[in-house]
Amino acid sequence: MRRRTPPPPSPLPQRRGVDPVRVRLPAAGPWATVREHLVERLSGAGAGVVDGMFEAGLVVGADGRPVAADAPYEPGLFVWFHRELPDEVRVPFPLEVVHRDEHIVVVDKPHFLATTPRGSHVAETALARLRRELGIGTLTAAHRLDRLTAGLVLFTVRPEERGAYQTLFRDRRVRKEYEAVAPYDPSLALPRTVRSRIVKERGVLTAREVAGEPNAVTHVELIGHRAWREAGLGRYRLVPATGQTHQLRVHMNALGVPILGDPLYPDVAAPASAGDFRRPLQLLARALEFTDPVTGREHRFRSGRVLEAWAAYDRWAAGR
Repeated sequence: MRRRTPPPPSPLPQRRGVDPVRVRLPAAGPWATVREHLVERLSGAGAGVVDGMFEAGLVVGADGRPVAADAPYEPGLFVWFHRELPDEVRVPFPLEVVHRDEHIVVVDKPHFLATTPRGSHVAETALARLRRELGIGTLTAAHRLDRLTAGLVLFTVRPEERGAYQTLFRDRRVRKEYEAVAPYDPSLALPRTVRSRIVKERGVLTAREVAGEPNAVTHVELIGHRAWREAGLGRYRLVPATGQTHQLRVHMNALGVPILGDPLYPDVAAPASAGDFRRPLQLLARALEFTDPVTGREHRFRSGRVLEAWAAYDRWAAGR
């Protein structure tokens, strides 16, 4: 098997903890110049934006020198540039480091903070924040946690060790435990293991269950319940054996006890404004357990966060 040649190192530094964009020109195509390809590839930005980048010398090659707009198209050529960072509302909650050594950093992420740059969340993400605050430019997420979900996330320090930690998650050798607050249904028989087939289509906000071989497995336990006014609240332990998109949220909704604060299940709510941090999704990545693939050490991490709807339902419901 032919080994893929690694790309050259970036000639541009990070900006606010965010890597520059790297583009490799395809092996074949109809483009005569580098500019033509980037105009097509970045069609959402518009030709004027791309032309402005070239005029300002912001598109560079592996040697760090600006690439001319009329530079001939060269298959396999790498170019780099920094995207224009969007205006972002700061997520006003701390990102707590629970473990740090020369190999990994484990943090307790708050609700509303994205794990890695994506879409309109770029510099205001856990990864970019940590790179700035810890001064570790090589830091990379070994897995992702939804922006609306709080709890434990593992980051790797050394690029050469990144694959070993990411493989842990790919091969399901990490035990993950979540906690959720949802309605209490005394008729719901728990504990139980939910198995179903979940599909998530590109461009569709929600995932859905369909007929077919199960690809999503979650063990659900009730660990506490209490009466609250006319209804009841349940506190649940969720242990996923697989990692499908929105799996825990879909399975809890299918059981008839959708997680409190969920803007997608059972119904899609109107998008919240960028600065609306009220009524966070009551889902927490409570624990991570794994054998370190580099050191052989057994790791057991637990989040110290408390789900607000369980601790103070009225305050959570009022969005204070």
